[in-house]
Amino acid sequence: MAAFTTDNAFSGFSVDDIDAAKEFYGTTLGLDVEVNAMGFLDLKLPRGGSILVYAKPNHTPASFTILNFPVADVDAAVDELNDRGVQTKIYSDDEFPSDSRGIVRGNGQGPDIAWFRDPAGNVLAVMQA
Repeated sequence: MAAFTTDNAFSGFSVDDIDAAKEFYGTTLGLDVEVNAMGFLDLKLPRGGSILVYAKPNHTPASFTILNFPVADVDAAVDELNDRGVQTKIYSDDEFPSDSRGIVRGNGQGPDIAWFRDPAGNVLAVMQA
């Protein structure tokens, strides 16, 4: 196919409050956030990708992980997130047994990971790279 290309593909997700999302993704998480011509947010990723964040009046939070952040030290990353007011223990131990900070240890079966939510309730994760 010549007309359909994947060169500039991007992902997107909805939120219920665009201003709260801008503050969270820009200030709390430290992403480069731009407001585009439609009033949506473009999250600019360090390696060149982008994610569209748009307000939706009947927004329902994603029940799955919408964005993963691989890090060199998941324990230190969780401590930093907690220091910024981000709660990383969002699941009960019945759902995902974790330590007191919400870190689920992969124990060779996968990465150590901790989930957290944005202000709209969408699930994000920080994981050992």
